[in-house]
Amino acid sequence: MSDTTPDINQLRQVRRDKLAALREAGKDPFRVNTYDATHHSSEIKTRFDELEGQPVSVAGRMMAKRVMGKASFINVKDRPGDIQCYITRDSLGEEDYADFKKYDVGDIIGVKGTVFRTQKGEISIHAATVVLLAKSLQELPEKYHGLTNTDLRYRQRHTDLIMNDEVKDTFVKRSRIISTMRRYLDALDFIEVETPVLVANPGGAAARPFETHFNALDEDVKLRISLELYLKRLIVGGLERVYEIGRVFRNEGLSTRHNPEFTMMELYQAYTDYHGMMELTEGLLRHLATEIHGTATVPYGDEMIDLASPFRRLTMVEALREYGGIDFDSITTLEEARRLADEKGIKYEKRHKKGDILALLFEEFAEKHLIQPTFITEHPIEITPLAKKNPDRPDYALRFELFISGREIANAYSELNDPLDQRTRFIAQEELRAAGDKEANPLDEDFLSALEIGMPPTGGIGIGIDRLVMLLTDSPAIRDVILFPTMKSLAQFTPK
Repeated sequence: MSDTTPDINQLRQVRRDKLAALREAGKDPFRVNTYDATHHSSEIKTRFDELEGQPVSVAGRMMAKRVMGKASFINVKDRPGDIQCYITRDSLGEEDYADFKKYDVGDIIGVKGTVFRTQKGEISIHAATVVLLAKSLQELPEKYHGLTNTDLRYRQRHTDLIMNDEVKDTFVKRSRIISTMRRYLDALDFIEVETPVLVANPGGAAARPFETHFNALDEDVKLRISLELYLKRLIVGGLERVYEIGRVFRNEGLSTRHNPEFTMMELYQAYTDYHGMMELTEGLLRHLATEIHGTATVPYGDEMIDLASPFRRLTMVEALREYGGIDFDSITTLEEARRLADEKGIKYEKRHKKGDILALLFEEFAEKHLIQPTFITEHPIEITPLAKKNPDRPDYALRFELFISGREIANAYSELNDPLDQRTRFIAQEELRAAGDKEANPLDEDFLSALEIGMPPTGGIGIGIDRLVMLLTDSPAIRDVILFPTMKSLAQFTPK
């Protein structure tokens, strides 16, 4: 630190001293409970013609301050934007103006005054009163450099939201995306429901669960990895169209695409199949893009993603042939599949079957090429224990995954409703677990019992909300769209 750089602890002490002086003078800002803000900054700007010369009040964080003797300019930032305020000693009075001059950038204030336009043309408020509503005891990041350290931004999202308007805009859009999705599904007569987060038997996906202990019951339980099996019970119960938007938890790695705690939307509709889910998915994504962007063609990275045109449809085998030059239909045995994987440098495990190797080849050679919306259908039955078999190609399931910009956005099935077939599939999964596959689905007797009551033909789909928000906000990493992403904990020192 140079001799001219203020010590951060000294700066904090100055603010604490100011707070102590305010309290001693009977002006403790933390004793203020309410403030009547009549307008937001953006509203004043858009309605200037009718509000010019009218009294308004705003509340927010002081982000800039220029004191010029008897007059000052400040910038007040609220949720939708910011507005300049003109403060004079004559308008406030000598005592209040003296108090105002001691306020710091970062303080929360309320300003009442009249709307006007400065000589430079900036819409502003000529303040009649300024009230300190909360004292900021820490310095904000320097204005022009802001909060740029990525790790620090994720750990201090509150400061990130203050300093980076584009971050705030992303999370406002996230909220709009979810609320728009709800309205769209509600209009299609779906019912929103809630299912358990703590479960004895996590299933519905290939993932390792987080485990905990339920003290009251003295039982080990897990955090759910999927919403699927409980929602299907509701289809059995006759609700016909259900959906849930909820958190799921998978005890796996962190990356730009994966966060172990994330948000899923899953829905199930009786008397339809995965083709019906394709139609619903196309309509939903097209509607969301239009609501957020005003168009169904949206930017992502260097690409323009076309959600307006019909989505392309390829089987997994066709995609591997097109993008990898591999004809998997010519592979008839597990030994041939293993030799092919060896030739292509694809690592596999002893427990992997022919279909598993197809999926590994697809992931390596085809996935990254699926930039425009593409439904990949007919997944190997070995990796799809909860979907119906294709009657014409029984080694493959009636399933699709939607890929956009090289990543999976949605996953859907014609749901398996044959309880005898489902039991056989679960037993095969148990064998995989015994062979060391910790992500295989456990046998769920309660779910099988529900299927034996009878579940109608059903289509189901899961959409990762976080990846969808990444797409619709042009965000490169999943942590950019989760307010408080999972981070490795750091030892924290809390000053007293």
